[in-house]
Amino acid sequence: MWRRVTSLSHLLSSPKSSPQLTPTSYGPKIWETLSTEVSKKSGGGIFSKERSPFITFVLGGPGSGKGTQCSRIVETYGFTHLSAGDLLRKEITMNSENGAMILDTIAKGKIVPSEVTIKLIRKAIESAENDKFLIDGFPRTEENRIAYERIIGAEPNIVLFFDCPEEVMVKRVLSRNEGRVDDNIDTVKERLKAFRSLNLPVINHYSNKGVLYKIDGTGTEDEIFERVRAVFDAWK
Repeated sequence: MWRRVTSLSHLLSSPKSSPQLTPTSYGPKIWETLSTEVSKKSGGGIFSKERSPFITFVLGGPGSGKGTQCSRIVETYGFTHLSAGDLLRKEITMNSENGAMILDTIAKGKIVPSEVTIKLIRKAIESAENDKFLIDGFPRTEENRIAYERIIGAEPNIVLFFDCPEEVMVKRVLSRNEGRVDDNIDTVKERLKAFRSLNLPVINHYSNKGVLYKIDGTGTEDEIFERVRAVFDAWK
């Protein structure tokens, strides 16, 4: 069971601070209430009377540690991890209808059309038995966000933003040696440029909505995860 806690104020004003959360009791039926509200808004599909998934968006620049921390969240809290990037790369390897377009777009450090990514996310949610999801690396733009809410019919329950200096992110990406088409210095610079210009409005939007939690993405994997735990332990 997950319940809402008091949101943090001024999350973007202190880039190095991690959330200090104080759980607030909303009574035993808070999750039922939240689920009903989402169901009414969507009118069916993924969100219905029978099913109301708990959605967490995970945002941050390339190399900010999103994927690593998502693995820890999955292991500790039982979420299903949906990486927008991994879903797109899977389409490339499958030689699907959109595979060539996706490959060309990613190789240039650009953003794949929203409808393509959302279709893959929705398919993954619908085919899963779990009802707790981490959607990693999406939405990357305001257009992504608006399209997601229009197509899916609901907003995320919470949003994690991993805040990390660019020099740290570049070093991490270039050292991970995973053979990805976008893991080179020129593409990384393009991705960081796109992140700076396009992702900040999304982050500010969710901060204003009171659902964004900023995580200091520097330090060891364990140190960062302790900051993440503060968020999820308060929601349980």
